[in-house]
Amino acid sequence: MNDSKNDFERQASKAQTSIVREFIDFLLHNKKWWLLPIFIVLGLFGILLVFGSTGAAPFIYTLF
Repeated sequence: MNDSKNDFERQASKAQTSIVREFIDFLLHNKKWWLLPIFIVLGLFGILLVFGSTGAAPFIYTLF
C-alpha cells in the first residue's frame, strides 16, 4: 500500500506533458502510424474552415 502511494506521489509531481507530446508518445509506443495521416488531413481541414470564415476567404475560394 505504501509503495503504491509513493508511486502516485512521484507521478503527480512530474511535469505535465502537452497533448501533442502525448500523441507522439502514443504513436511511438503503440506503432499506430496509420493514424498520423488522418490527423494531418483533419488538421488541414480545420485550418481551412477557420480561414474560410475570416477575411482570407476570398483568397481561399479562388484556389478551388
